Amino acid sequence: MPKSQGAKDHGPQIKDDALYEEMRKQGASKEKAARIANAKAAGTLDHESDRLEDRSKQELYDEARRIGIEGRSKMTKKALIHAIRQH
Repeated sequence: MPKSQGAKDHGPQIKDDALYEEMRKQGASKEKAARIANAKAAGTLDHESDRLEDRSKQELYDEARRIGIEGRSKMTKKALIHAIRQH
């Protein structure tokens, strides 16, 4: 498990404590920070998929559904991108 000097141990559910802390400092929710930190630690973080603008509206809708964004069926692609980023 990647550990950085000074990074607090957030328990076994967080695989990269330093990245988790950095994401939280940047304002990410606990869930989002954990998801990103764990994906990076596992080597499954797909950097190309980070560009939400490159995804189809259906892919964005599916992501919004997965993370529980309400009102997604009435959102435009731009609104879905904004809602996902704010979650």
